[in-house]
Formats: sequence, C-alpha cells, structure tokens
Amino acid sequence: MTKYIFITGGVISSLGKGLTAASIGLILKEAGLKIKLQKFDPYLNIDPGTMNPYQHGEVYVTYDGTETDLDLGHYERFTDIDADFNSNFTAGWIYNEVINAERKGEFLGGTIQVIPHITNKINECVRKAATRNTDVVISEIGGTVGDIEGLPFLEAIRQFSHDVGRENVCYIHLTLVPYIKVAGEIKTKPTQQSVGRLREIGIIPDILIARTDRKLTKAARKKISLFCNVDEKCVVEEKDVDHSIYEVPFILMEYNIHKLIGKRLNLKVRKPRLTQWRNMIHNIINPAGEVNIAVVGKYSELQDAYKSIYEALYHGGFASGYKVNIMKVFAEKIEKQGAKKLLKDASGILVPGGFGQRGLQGKIKAIQYARENSIPFFGICLGMQCAVIEFARNVLKFRKADTTEQNKKTPYPVISLLEEQKQVKNLGGTMRLGAYTCRLKKGSKASAAYRAGIVKERHRHRYEFNNAYKKQFQKAGLIISGIEPKRNLVEIVELRDHPWFIACQFHPEFKSRPTNAHPLFRDFLKTSIENSTSS
Repeated sequence: MTKYIFITGGVISSLGKGLTAASIGLILKEAGLKIKLQKFDPYLNIDPGTMNPYQHGEVYVTYDGTETDLDLGHYERFTDIDADFNSNFTAGWIYNEVINAERKGEFLGGTIQVIPHITNKINECVRKAATRNTDVVISEIGGTVGDIEGLPFLEAIRQFSHDVGRENVCYIHLTLVPYIKVAGEIKTKPTQQSVGRLREIGIIPDILIARTDRKLTKAARKKISLFCNVDEKCVVEEKDVDHSIYEVPFILMEYNIHKLIGKRLNLKVRKPRLTQWRNMIHNIINPAGEVNIAVVGKYSELQDAYKSIYEALYHGGFASGYKVNIMKVFAEKIEKQGAKKLLKDASGILVPGGFGQRGLQGKIKAIQYARENSIPFFGICLGMQCAVIEFARNVLKFRKADTTEQNKKTPYPVISLLEEQKQVKNLGGTMRLGAYTCRLKKGSKASAAYRAGIVKERHRHRYEFNNAYKKQFQKAGLIISGIEPKRNLVEIVELRDHPWFIACQFHPEFKSRPTNAHPLFRDFLKTSIENSTSS
C-alpha cells in the first residue's frame, strides 16, 4: 500500500518547506523507494499562471504543460522525477471543481459544505499522485499553520489518516526556532505554539524539523520534545547551510530521517549514498575559479522570479567546477545608464523571459552590447524575441522592428502572435505550454551542445518568430538552428561569427539538474569561463 507524508509549516512563511520536501524526496529515492511529490497551495487563484512575479515568484511549467508553484522546480531538480498535473493543486482549483460539479447536479441538490465536500476533494487529489508502483507520496501544504485559508487542507489531511490508517501516514512539521540576540537565548515557544495549533486541529506531528541559524542545545531539543509531545530522536535540526541549498539533504541525513520515516511507516529503507551529490558539494566548496554572469531582467531584485534560471546557471558552473557570481542587472537601468557601464564586468550575459513593455529596450541594448563585443550571450523566451528585434533593427536596419505584443502598428512585426492565440480571451492556461519537439540544425552550436538531432523542451509564451522574415534574417547571418517541425516554428536562433550567441523560445532552465546541467547552460558557462580567463 502507498504510504503518505504530509509536510506542514509553522511560525512564519518562507522557512523552506519546498526545499525540505525535495530533500526528503531525494533521500527516500536514494533509500530505494519510489516516490511522488505534490504541493497544495491555499490561495484562491486557479493556478499561478496569471499571478504577479512580485507576489508569487516564477511560474514553473511541467512537461505536460501545467503551470505550477515554483516549489515543483525544487522537487524536480532534487529528485529528477517529472512533475505533472497531479503535482500541484490550489484552493481555487479545488473549490472551482466542487462548484462546477454542484452546477451539473452531481450532488443531487445536497448542501455543499467545506466538510465533507472540499476536504473530500483535497484527499481525492492526494490519492491522484499515487500510481500502482508508488511507495510514498510526499504532500507539502502551503502557507503557515493558523492561516484561515489553510484550515480545510489541515482538516483534510487529518481525515486522510482515518481513511488509509494512521500507520500509513507520517506528519512532518517544519518550524522556526529563533535566536534572540539581546537575550542570548534560543526560543522554543513559537514552535510549541505552532504545534499546539496543529494539535487543536487533531494532528500530532511524528517528526519535527526545526529551522535554526545555530546549533540547538540538548536542553532546547528536550524542551521541544516534552512540550510538543514528539520523541526527542524525532526532533530534527535543520541549520542554515553554509554554501548551497544542495547541502540540505546531508543535514537531514545526519539525523537519519530516512530511518525515522521508515520506522514510522514500516518501510524497508537502505542507506542513501548520494555519491554524485557529495562530489558536487565538494566542488561547490572548492571551486576551480569564479565567473561573473549578468542576468538582465525586469524582476532582478526578486530571487524567486528567476529561480530556475539562477539554479541552472549554478548547475552550468558545477559542470565546469566553477562558482557562478550572478550579477542581477535591471534592464531599466541599462536604458538610462547604458550597457557598457553595467555589463563591463560580465563574462557572459543572459536575458530571461518576461511580459510587458517595462525594461524591454534595456534588454535589447544588453543584447546589442553582447553581439557587438563578442560576449557569450544566452536568450530565453522573451530574451530570444529581443535578440531577433535587436538583429532586425541594427543588422537588417529595420529601425522600427518590434513585437506586436508591445507595438501592434510596427511596420516590421518580426515577433507576432500565432493565429490560434488571436481568439483567446481567458489568459490562464492558454499559452503554448509544456514540451514540444525541436529539430536541430546539423553543425550548429545548439546541435553540438545537445549532441542530438531531436530534443523536447518546455514552453510558456504566446508570441513567436514571424516566418515571413526568415529568409532575410538567414541571409544576414542569423542561423535558424532549431525548428518545431509540425508547424515550422522557430525555436532556436544563433549567430555564425560569434563565440557563443544562442537564443531559444523555450525554457531550458526547467530541465536542468544540479548533477546534470542542461546542455545549453553547460556550454554557455563553459564559453563564459573561457572568456573570463582569456580577458
């Protein structure tokens, strides 16, 4: 029978439940178990697809085209297990499903209530993650214990243990143990109160993970154990890491969390080796050198807005044994101060995706600077579209070339909306989403990176390269090195006479892994490192 782990959080948000869930997933996978991870978000949006990056961070896209919470990126990067539609559910989606069923008469006129209808739907979604061969489903509950919108989820997972048997469920609670500097003391009271709220609901944690910036004293661990009614061996310290988030699994393994879970759920687990990860951490701590990469974006002050981009850059550095220093450059500042001033210390320049007019001209100027000064350049999604616009304006001399997303009256619409997108009214879930095939041009840099002729990559966009201008671009030296064969859509462009200038319409960052960097990020970093050592 499939076993279930529920991970909740207390005291404050942003404690790292996603990283903790991903780390536990990796450990259990390496311990010989077949696992699945999923995230429940209590907000009322149907999905994060239309949410502002300032509030939500990046939207992560799965292979099957589901727009999800960014924590699913952690799940995939740590476990290398593809997430799908059943990996992320919001309260909005769940309520919407129940209301639609009521409108169709499926409840035969009965009164619809949070209990049992919403809680039943939540638990139905938990079960969806389990396939015939799944040993353990790990479900992360978003938000913090005490949030009013999270109450139905906590009630649902309380009920779940009655449905499947308490012996098949493990509750893990992640909480904060702060250090009060003026008092010189570690305080366990917030943890006690958080667990108290859970116990009022009817959930008693089996394992407590304490987030802390310093070592817990034996007295603090005993106090947490006593007041929270958790065995002292099950009080796991998760201290802040020194070098990388990829150290978190090793912290949890110090406390034998795989054994604690195995004992609680009556599962046979072997000792996780994590040999590749140990070698990776060694290289992170002892880099061969450092390289500066500029990420020119419009949300540069937000770590989470480009989370997968940053992680993929680090992965590319890991592959060469180098530490990547990310220079977060505001595209709008380039518009005012110029590219040279802000990018002169960069050995490579990356322009990521995004929406809207703000910062667009700064991105285009950054690309022009990279092209004209032979600096390795990598454009992603809107970054590719900006590269096309820059080439049209400054090489083809189409001075007013633009994307119809921002300028519907441009005389040179080198980036335009697909016909199928022109009739779209609802914005949520209607872009070109998920994995599409890309055929690579023989002899191109893209083909050399992938070492393949056909690849599949994930998309999230509405606008495309306008094929009406394809011949003019190719004649002027822009290589179309990747094509989506069914509709002949341009997926990758690159420059012939440049050390490394590649831009792609898809999002390769979603497929990058810490021990297996995405080919494009790997080669981009390799060339950037060569550029840094030669200058």
